Amino acid sequence: MPAFSRSDLTKIDFLCKSMGLSFTSLNSGSNGNCYYIANDQEAVLVDTGISCKETEKRMQSLGLEMQKVKAIFISHEHGDHIKGLPAIAAKYNLPVFISKKTYQKSGLSLSPSALQWLNADTSVQVGKLVINSFTKRHDAEDPHSFTISCNGITVGVFTDIGSACSNVTRHFSGCHAAFLESNYDDDMLENGSYPFFLKNRIRGGLGHLSNKQALDIFINHRPGFMSYLLLSHLSKDNNDPALVQRLFEAQATHTKIIVASRYTTTELYNIKQQPETIVEYRRTICKPVQMALFD
Repeated sequence: MPAFSRSDLTKIDFLCKSMGLSFTSLNSGSNGNCYYIANDQEAVLVDTGISCKETEKRMQSLGLEMQKVKAIFISHEHGDHIKGLPAIAAKYNLPVFISKKTYQKSGLSLSPSALQWLNADTSVQVGKLVINSFTKRHDAEDPHSFTISCNGITVGVFTDIGSACSNVTRHFSGCHAAFLESNYDDDMLENGSYPFFLKNRIRGGLGHLSNKQALDIFINHRPGFMSYLLLSHLSKDNNDPALVQRLFEAQATHTKIIVASRYTTTELYNIKQQPETIVEYRRTICKPVQMALFD
């Protein structure tokens, strides 16, 4: 068997690690939503609901650079998803993937050169990242959700969902990690101070997912390889992060449960994918060897 230097093994390990996806929530809630997904070379933002300055600040706190971001994907036109879009897109000259109906409804005025019309059930390639878009149930003009894939790893963003349609459950079942809305607790919403019309808007099938609805998706459609679940878009008034953490951890088994904050970032998480051929190669050449004590 040929001998391999430490440098050779370092290169092989780098090759394995570079095939992963990193992801974080920069903010999640009715005060602003922004999610970052990246491979080793390029990144995308899903929604830009916090200011450009705050987006930069939060990325810097995680050691991330805006120059790595190559595109923005917009789910729908509500302010907590697009507030920072004009400034971020203009400052960094980024393409914005947005449906034509969403853009027309948003009232935004972006540079025509930045606009990339988004169509449902299509894939967009950004470097080595493949972004799939699909429609969902929400009280917006043309709402979409997304999965982002690279080298066999998929991260999904499933927020602002009125109910679990087949699009959502089908895409969720293919994710190694997912941002999943868990917006409200049924009892807290029912007994809370919101006016009746707003309660009905939230729970009426075109608003948001309850903790119970999100848990049903997790239990019934989670794939065996899902490593991370980031519970997202929690209501400030009608939910409790500790309650959500306990509820999902009771069913988590091997999946790490994280509750995304409306005040700060989550950690930067990473899933590393090692193709079978590389894994086998690494196993073959890196078997433990008993070294001689003396030459």
